[in-house]
Amino acid sequence: MELANIEKLVIKYKNGTTSLEEESILRNYFTGESVAAHLQEYVPMFTYFTFIKKESFDKNVQLKIEKPSNKNRKFLSVAASIVLLLTSVFFIKKENDRYQAKKQFTQITKGLKLLSIQLKKGETALANVYSNQNN
Repeated sequence: MELANIEKLVIKYKNGTTSLEEESILRNYFTGESVAAHLQEYVPMFTYFTFIKKESFDKNVQLKIEKPSNKNRKFLSVAASIVLLLTSVFFIKKENDRYQAKKQFTQITKGLKLLSIQLKKGETALANVYSNQNN
C-alpha cells in the first residue's frame, strides 16, 4: 500500500500539485534504504535536494557601487542635444514649407484673379467690336 501511495505522490509531484508534507514524505522515502527498482531514477533528485539544503554560504560579499562616469553623462547629454536640435530643425522646416506653400498659393490666386479680370475686359472689348460690326 505504501508503494502505491508513493507512486501517486510521484505523479502529483510531476504535476506540481504536492503539498510540503507530501514532498517531505517523498524526500524521506527516496533518501531511505528501500527504494523500489522502478523508482530509482528519482533517488538522485531527492538526495540532491537534501544535500543542497545543508549547503550554506557564509562569506561576506562586498558590493561595490559604481557611480556613472562623467564620460557617459557627457555623451548622453550631447546625444540628447543633437536629437533635440534635429527634431526642432525638422519641425521648423516643415512649418516653413507650409508657410511657403500658403504664400505661393495666395500669389497664384492673385495672379489668376488678375488674369480673369483681364480676360473679362478682353471679352467685353471683343463683344463690343463684334456688335459694332454687325450693326
